[in-house]
Amino acid sequence: MMRDAVLTCPACGHRAQEIMPVDACQYFYDCRGCGTVLRPKAGDCCVFCSYGDRPCPPVQAARDGTGPAPGCCG
Repeated sequence: MMRDAVLTCPACGHRAQEIMPVDACQYFYDCRGCGTVLRPKAGDCCVFCSYGDRPCPPVQAARDGTGPAPGCCG
């Protein structure tokens, strides 16, 4: 399971490497480039699934068969 991800702000394009929580969803993220508050897109569980270069750890675990159904955080 990969815990690091690069988030890309849809407003300004700023990219930041972040560490994802393994036991919870992150619903909000303040862009360091422009200050926009990112929220998950409809159907996504967290900002990493919406704007990251990889999904959050709970979704990764679901996909590889070691966790609950996809889309389920924490």
